[in-house]
Amino acid sequence: MNEYLPLRDVVFNTLRQAILKGELAPGERLMEIQLAEKLGVSRTPIREAIRKLELEGLVLMIPRKGAEVAKISEKSLKDVLEVRRSLEELAIELACQRMTDGDIQNLEKAQRAFRDAILNGNAMEIAETDEAYHDVIYNSTQNARLVQILNNLREQMYRFRLEYIKEEDKRQILQLEHEKILAALHARRVAEARAAVREHIDNQEITVLKSIKEREEE
Repeated sequence: MNEYLPLRDVVFNTLRQAILKGELAPGERLMEIQLAEKLGVSRTPIREAIRKLELEGLVLMIPRKGAEVAKISEKSLKDVLEVRRSLEELAIELACQRMTDGDIQNLEKAQRAFRDAILNGNAMEIAETDEAYHDVIYNSTQNARLVQILNNLREQMYRFRLEYIKEEDKRQILQLEHEKILAALHARRVAEARAAVREHIDNQEITVLKSIKEREEE
């Protein structure tokens, strides 16, 4: 735990990351006593963290049952991707105009790391190198406010991203999509880059929606 943050913030961040990374699964009950024992704290900061997580839509309070991790819903996915699609297209357009040769080299390096992660087959490593790839593009826009908004949105996307890369056959598609984006940026072809980003996000939406519907039918 981070000793420089107030305890309630440390507990909140710990539980939030556990939900976003899937360590606390959708539908899983959040038992205050068990969580307090696991984190070595009293029930008060646990209760405060659960209330904040409820406000973020990551936790649901069920009458006569208590708190549980919110399920990934079709509506929440569509809401997030609707915003992400527009912001990613803006970012890629700015990146086409403003990327330096150094940025292109960094993106190539990030793509190699992503490819290696796919070969290793570790889902968390794939997700992290995927984020690092997109970070290079975001930062090359030279627009700090846009980067801040995209990073905030990415936190909400984490659960969806992990859901997407669970399927091994989708990992090769992701790699090819990254290559297309990289090639378009390298050639400074704005329309091609925007189309590649749209395809990248559309494929993610189709796959995760399918997963959500299959889970609902079980």
